[in-house]
Amino acid sequence: MASQKLTDYERQRLENIKRNAEMVAALKLHSKAATLSAATAKRHRMKTFKASPEKKPKTETPIVIRRSLRTRGMPPDSKGLPDDFSDNFDKTPKSVSVIKPQSPRVLGPISMGDAFSGDDETESNKMLVGTILSIAKETQVGVSVKDVKDEIFSDKGALGSCKSEGFESLGTEKVDESLSGKRNLVKGVVKNEYLDGLVKIEKSDQWLESLDLKPENVARLLPGRIMVVKFFPCSSVRMIAAGNKFGNIAFWNVDSNNKKEDGIYLYRPHTGPISGILIHQHSMSKIYSSCYDGFIRLMDAEKEVFDLVHSCDDTIFSLSQQPNNSETLYFAEGHGGLKVWDIRTGKSSRNWMLHEDRINTINFNSQNPNIMATSSTDGTACIWDLRSMSAHKLKTLKTVSHSRAVHSAYFSPSGSSLATTSLDNKVGIISGVNFEDACMIYHDNWTGRWLSSFRGIWGWDDSYIFIGNMKRGVDVISPSQKRSVMTLQSPEMSAIPCRFDAHPYKIGMLAGATSGGQVYLWTPC
Repeated sequence: MASQKLTDYERQRLENIKRNAEMVAALKLHSKAATLSAATAKRHRMKTFKASPEKKPKTETPIVIRRSLRTRGMPPDSKGLPDDFSDNFDKTPKSVSVIKPQSPRVLGPISMGDAFSGDDETESNKMLVGTILSIAKETQVGVSVKDVKDEIFSDKGALGSCKSEGFESLGTEKVDESLSGKRNLVKGVVKNEYLDGLVKIEKSDQWLESLDLKPENVARLLPGRIMVVKFFPCSSVRMIAAGNKFGNIAFWNVDSNNKKEDGIYLYRPHTGPISGILIHQHSMSKIYSSCYDGFIRLMDAEKEVFDLVHSCDDTIFSLSQQPNNSETLYFAEGHGGLKVWDIRTGKSSRNWMLHEDRINTINFNSQNPNIMATSSTDGTACIWDLRSMSAHKLKTLKTVSHSRAVHSAYFSPSGSSLATTSLDNKVGIISGVNFEDACMIYHDNWTGRWLSSFRGIWGWDDSYIFIGNMKRGVDVISPSQKRSVMTLQSPEMSAIPCRFDAHPYKIGMLAGATSGGQVYLWTPC
């Protein structure tokens, strides 16, 4: 049978198919799709904690399906009930409030092995303990952060002739030698001016723009909302501790080379939200933690135990220590109370009612540890002198008032200024010789009920304040310019950072924690 000739329609259809194929080939769509698929497959895997699943015990007895008398067509059984049950039934309340059982609290020490959450309990716990003990045994001597700045900027003479006691109080530590390689990033951009006898350091935005968030510096340490994040005050190992709302405390060894664990170790020594973590530079093997359950525990790495230091029926909202005293704890207990605890005697030495509502933060001045700042939900932040405080005399040196709750009040590294963060969308800067100068800078601090509240912290000098924003970034506020000068952003940030900590000995290293359990570590390029 002879082949039929193509119609005009079929010829036009074949021409269209040929033309479309040539167009697709010219655009190279197939090769681009293959490249995109390969890039998606090689996406970086975020570090995360590994919690061991709860094993359910096997049931040896057979499962019996229960059926009621009604479904079996049998009359109800009133055997064992009193004779007047039917008369009193109508008098019985229809709804009875059920008392929910409280979370179990262990009134005593908990071994680190029992508190560990993970697959390989013995090996992982041993690795963390060994790392902490090695850090604690190092001699914490060397040059201060001020000396680091002097060395970095000595070429231009910016800080070489500057003598400020503001940085000397930050402690001494061995300095990371890698900072010497960062001179080209910040050299010549600092100038010193004397205002009220204090040094004001102004840096250009170019130095801030050099901060980078790398994929390997992103990890999910905990399940749920992070309440506290802290650096270990050492320069040899980059170690971070964080606590969440479920009573977990996680440790992240950023420099760990263990591929199995990713350097993340998870424990659960508490039963409620963690309100404070203390790591004193002179006793880093002893880590204190406080919780809303009214407990303060001491993680002793040498004994491998979470020991109970203090317990009460009230909530502990914050925990702090003086920078020059590792034998005394200051913690906020109940609504407005502050207690001073002597670790050596195991007793409370002082107890004050400082606010009308809960105290959110307790902070001490680095220049004068007797000067203390507290922030409270009653809408005030107060500065106190411990030397003039007694049971019958409670007078503040300065009271800063906000229209809503004040979530934080932190002294600057030089001790000359105080920064407050309030729910009234204001960041307050209080400065001056007697803290008489105050200014309020607008910042959106309304996080809602599902996120941790914002708390602005100082950087490595008095130049900048770092605080999170609702657009998954970190706002940088300049007290001298009284405004936000820039925002740190990165495609690696998938959540809103709420709580921060600046490394005391590594300039430019900033840790931010989210309500999803992630920790972001910003470092200089």
